[in-house]
Amino acid sequence: MATKKKKSSSAVALASPVDPREFRKTNEAIGLRVAEGSLTLLSRKVFNVMIYHAQEMKTPGQNAPIDTPAAKKYFWIPLIELARDASYDSKDSRSLKELLENMQNIKLMMENERQWTSERLVSSVTLVNPEGLNSSSGQVWFGYAFPPEVHELVMSPSTFTRFSIVYQSSLRSGSALALYEVCRRYATNPSKLTFIQSVEHWYGVITGNPISLDTPPVYKYFKRDVLKPAISEINALTDISVELIEHKNGRRIEKLQFSVEFNKQTHLEFPASPIVDSELVDRIMKFGLSKGTACDIIASHKDDVIRLAISRVEARATAKNMSPLGAPAGYFRWALQDLVRNPPSPSAIVAKPAALPNRTSGSTVMERFLTARSQEAMAVYREIDDADRKMLFDQFVESEPSSKTLKLERGLENISVKAMFAQWYAKELWGEPSAEALAAYLEQFSPGT
Repeated sequence: MATKKKKSSSAVALASPVDPREFRKTNEAIGLRVAEGSLTLLSRKVFNVMIYHAQEMKTPGQNAPIDTPAAKKYFWIPLIELARDASYDSKDSRSLKELLENMQNIKLMMENERQWTSERLVSSVTLVNPEGLNSSSGQVWFGYAFPPEVHELVMSPSTFTRFSIVYQSSLRSGSALALYEVCRRYATNPSKLTFIQSVEHWYGVITGNPISLDTPPVYKYFKRDVLKPAISEINALTDISVELIEHKNGRRIEKLQFSVEFNKQTHLEFPASPIVDSELVDRIMKFGLSKGTACDIIASHKDDVIRLAISRVEARATAKNMSPLGAPAGYFRWALQDLVRNPPSPSAIVAKPAALPNRTSGSTVMERFLTARSQEAMAVYREIDDADRKMLFDQFVESEPSSKTLKLERGLENISVKAMFAQWYAKELWGEPSAEALAAYLEQFSPGT
């Protein structure tokens, strides 16, 4: 049985780009299945920019900044154009080199009724400045080459979908860009429906990560953390509207598809390109996140929000008389979401509970405050990976004597266990309730509101 998400009653007036630049992307290259490595937001954008410029030039070797036999085998564009079209900072060459190296490590599996191929996304990349790479003068050129099968898909697509550079630059997450490309392909289909595939298939296509049969994605988290934000982003920023359709087997959702409609557009100026700040990347990576994830976060959030979230994590990690912060990456993700949901005043830089208090009749202010803290603690817990969750639960069992009397075999599915764990984890994150924290809570949610 299929269930279809209802359309919102409020239509959004969207805009179409003035910038006319388009590229043709073969349908075989839409929704690529990654066997090794990971496709991030920036690597997807860079790859699409490479496709666009290669199709514009038609043959490699044009604009070669150096006269060598190898240079004739590359497509060449000024680095500043790559930065503009892919929303990257051309001054941050160190991070760009690492991104390009990682793109060479992405292995694809391509298969049809006649052929099976395992191939890299990009075969070779190079940066050249005729005046010297470390020179302050001259122009830096970006050269690239595709492996044979990818080259044919790029240069001679038999069936393809046209994409606009402006929309791929507008999207702020890799999952939104991946889903947009798949759905845009079906916008001209009479049915306006994508294919029906398993949750695992869509997880691999949209996240750009290989699928592990040992740890299949949990659908409710995939829907909450990936699908819903990606759909909202597409509907707000692009020329199509997307709706999720769930196919059930009994009560279990096993397969998904999407319906697609074109939006009526008015003109919009080409969006400004975000900058990837290498200093921010390094600070985020110290929490245990990968460089690709850090770059995607920077491309998806404002600098002041990111810096405030970093400050929250660093302040908590160095807090005296508190246990070590067990999962800084998850705490950082929660802090980002909290700041997006609840933008602070300029002076409000201390982390505080942001969940709406339960309006239980007769409950005291302190009880509502502790409930809100527990809810926020569980929000942090949901942002961390499975290994850290297990570690935290084991710490809870060892450190809480009263947990020994509970039935722990069902873990947090047991309501009593979940309530005790949430209180314990809130204390681990923020310490004993303080007068300052309670005052901040009262300032945000007065009992009469």
